[in-house]
Amino acid sequence: MKTRAINLHILCIGLCIGLISISCNTNKDKNTEEVSEYNVLKVSPKTIELYKEFPVTIEGIENIEIRPKIEGFIEKVWVDEGELVKKGQLLFTLNAPEYEQEVLSTKAAISSAKAEVSTAQLDVEKAKPLVEREIISSFELTAAQNVVTAKKAALEQAEANLSNARSNLNYTRITAPVSGYIGSLPYKLGSLVSSSTTDPLTTVSNIKKVYAYFSINEKTYLEYLKDGLLKNMSDVTLLLPDYTLFNQKGKIQTVSGQVDEDTGSFNVRAIFDNPEDLLRTGNSATIQLPRIIKDALLIPQSATYEIQGDVYTYIVDDQSQAKSTKIEVIPTTSGKAYIVTSGIKANDQVIIEGINTLSTGKKIKPVAVNASEITALQTETSAAKNSSETK
Repeated sequence: MKTRAINLHILCIGLCIGLISISCNTNKDKNTEEVSEYNVLKVSPKTIELYKEFPVTIEGIENIEIRPKIEGFIEKVWVDEGELVKKGQLLFTLNAPEYEQEVLSTKAAISSAKAEVSTAQLDVEKAKPLVEREIISSFELTAAQNVVTAKKAALEQAEANLSNARSNLNYTRITAPVSGYIGSLPYKLGSLVSSSTTDPLTTVSNIKKVYAYFSINEKTYLEYLKDGLLKNMSDVTLLLPDYTLFNQKGKIQTVSGQVDEDTGSFNVRAIFDNPEDLLRTGNSATIQLPRIIKDALLIPQSATYEIQGDVYTYIVDDQSQAKSTKIEVIPTTSGKAYIVTSGIKANDQVIIEGINTLSTGKKIKPVAVNASEITALQTETSAAKNSSETK
């Protein structure tokens, strides 16, 4: 009996040791599973170039409406829509025969006036010796001289009428006032047009340089004004409708002197060289106003999450535990990253992946990743490098 009791006691001790060993191994495996690797980014200050975008309307620096100065029928259209014309090139010919007749009539009037001047001068020459002989009075000589003056005035009037008639006749030939591209042609052959016609015959647009017109609100105006970015001739870029950048840098030219009371905005005009005539009057595009932010802390947007409109991220504390932190951010131009303005500081380690599996206090094994390896930061990092080199 005693031997059996000793054996049972030994068996119980063995079972307890086994259970303890199993429990320890289970806890060890459990702890091993909980400590997972997470990529982390040590944030460091950078100089970042951001852009704010605004829709613009494009206009040529000269956008001239072509209107007739006289009434007439369109006899000939010498150009086509979209055609490039040179200054002085013939655009339209009007049929207005009355002006040709007026030229002929005024020429005849000039010939008649010249003859009358000659006759009046002969009368003066005849009167002079008669006055000297006292055959006629000096009053008659004065009267003859006055007739000459009147006839000369009539001749000048006839010459002025001829000049006016020739001008009217020249108006039947309408030429381009500047070099540029022809707009739409609303009137066809035979149309009766005049200076009071509602629509112009066409528009000639000089687009070697173009204006980009856009509006900014008061907040943006003050923000850029304080940074000195709305001063005359500040550089700007243009994004075309196909989302490619225009190959010419533009300059801010003017900002309206007062806010528009209806829209609460300022009107701004930029100018761009357009050597390849890529931009045309009426084009739409997007202008990008640059803003340089120094000592910016940049993290990928995917490393953040939102709760009731607030933005949070996870950082690694001194015990290699995840810690949820509320941050204030500014979106970058690419929309794939954030500039953090508060909530983290330089050299903090931000967890950049798997944040949906984290909770505050969770033990992790941080794996350092360089910013250059993160796609979301590559554009902003490159822009920061270019900006610092430029400065």
